[in-house]
Amino acid sequence: MSYIFPPEAVTALKVAASSDLFAVRRVYCVGRNYAAHAREMGSDPTREAPFFFCKPANAVTPITDGQTLELAYPGVTTNFHHEIELVVAIGKAGRDIPVAQANAHVWGYAVGLDMTRRDLQGQMKDKGKPWEIGKAFDHSAPIGNLYPVDQVGLLNINKAAIYLKVNGSDKQRSNIDQMTWSVPEIISHLSSYFELKPGDLIMTGTPEGVGAVLVGDVLEGGIAGLGGIRVRVV
Repeated sequence: MSYIFPPEAVTALKVAASSDLFAVRRVYCVGRNYAAHAREMGSDPTREAPFFFCKPANAVTPITDGQTLELAYPGVTTNFHHEIELVVAIGKAGRDIPVAQANAHVWGYAVGLDMTRRDLQGQMKDKGKPWEIGKAFDHSAPIGNLYPVDQVGLLNINKAAIYLKVNGSDKQRSNIDQMTWSVPEIISHLSSYFELKPGDLIMTGTPEGVGAVLVGDVLEGGIAGLGGIRVRVV
């Protein structure tokens, strides 16, 4: 038995200070997980349970340390937005995971961007339709190197600063402890809907300050302890 056509290559992220690669299985995303961002998007963060959407695994575009990723401005949009996020990599399978046991399922962390065609997302929201054309397009998830949890430490991540600059100017700056739903809570909620497996990534939401980028803009973002990423829009 043979394939009709060759399967697409596995999408994988580089592990920091290692030659190892982390094969990506699925990409889950948390919507509006910082109160200030929820407000800037017109929502009430005190009334909203966590909700999720997905990107395909091949939407992930790896960024290695020291690299400037050239990211093409996507078609069918005039309002292309940046969203800096903590990315959680799952290394242990589980379903209906209790909050108290959730951290045991984390393999590592990375810095990522949930790039968004905001105009298309808004059009779909207004019509009550799915967001895929605004969120799940090609190269919509640039992600930096993965850092194993034992190198980073849970306490450090839970209190880490997160930021994004565009052309050297601050656009997003917050702290992971400002998330409405913590990483263990996210994992617990998500695992009630899906069985999480090794290779899954969770993009945990973005702080306030999201905005549009243009061709030629340079985005530099990072999370304390996880290095940084650099992207040029072309």
